[in-house]
Amino acid sequence: MITDLVTTIIPVFNRSALLKDAVESVVQQNYRPIEIIIVDDGSTDDSLKQARALQKDHPEITAIIRQNNAGPGTAREKGRQQARGEFIQYLDSDDLLLPDKFKRQVDGLKTNPNCGVSYGKTCFANGFDPPDFVPLKRTGSKVATMFPAFLQSRWWSTSTPMYRKSITDRAGPWTSLRNEEDWEYDCRIGSQQIALHYCDDFVSVKRQFPDGLSRNGDSDPRKLRDRTAAHKLIYNHARTADIDHDVYEMRHFAREVFLLARQCGAANLPTESRDLFALAKQASGPNRTRSWDFVLYYALARTCGWRTAGRLACWSDRFRA
Repeated sequence: MITDLVTTIIPVFNRSALLKDAVESVVQQNYRPIEIIIVDDGSTDDSLKQARALQKDHPEITAIIRQNNAGPGTAREKGRQQARGEFIQYLDSDDLLLPDKFKRQVDGLKTNPNCGVSYGKTCFANGFDPPDFVPLKRTGSKVATMFPAFLQSRWWSTSTPMYRKSITDRAGPWTSLRNEEDWEYDCRIGSQQIALHYCDDFVSVKRQFPDGLSRNGDSDPRKLRDRTAAHKLIYNHARTADIDHDVYEMRHFAREVFLLARQCGAANLPTESRDLFALAKQASGPNRTRSWDFVLYYALARTCGWRTAGRLACWSDRFRA
């Protein structure tokens, strides 16, 4: 590990046209020393060629790694294994860092040695439009620790936090999940109950393009399987952090798991639906497992099957909405 060095890990998959902007947003940081690791996740366009061209212009790019397409988590892990920095920054290839990010967040972590992660405000931009400079999700709020808030949602973007490498080493490798792998990873870090440093400034831009990968997460069987695995792990991380069933965020998580169980049933994933139903009851705690919605849904699933129960419940959810 090189003291003071910030390692930025950029996975890329068929985003050659956007990679240059992401790399330049790192190079334009008013902080040094930095290094950039680009991981090409089996792109079929010229992303790898673009990465090599950028390396010629930017000596900060210290490694370009090529792997067969395995998803963003696996790509980030390949980069993490080669990272030499005291601090770790993950950056999706379509997003941008703002110039003061590294300086502000490294200073924050140096000044607050009890903090393991620093985060600041992230704003949204629709494609190449100028950013709106309105804090995205909860990045405009000061939160002391990742749990229990992260049970409600992953309320920052991949570009928002900066981690001490020691924290990421302790958390271990990224999973091979392709959906909600980032939420699971942050919850695993959150289970360490480390303190957060808040940087009251805009630090990054989340850009949204039409080829976004987050669609159909409530109906695509492949995505639902990954989401099932992620939710199981997230619950275990929350229990490691001693989050009780009566905490509001845990109750919210239990309701989301129950919804996911219904969606898996509707997608003809009976095993995942049954497992998530059991997890929802477990996350709800003993006093809520006898509530009418659990009792009625289980009776319906036993009578008609998990697929029919899921389809009827999802239809009812849409009707009520």
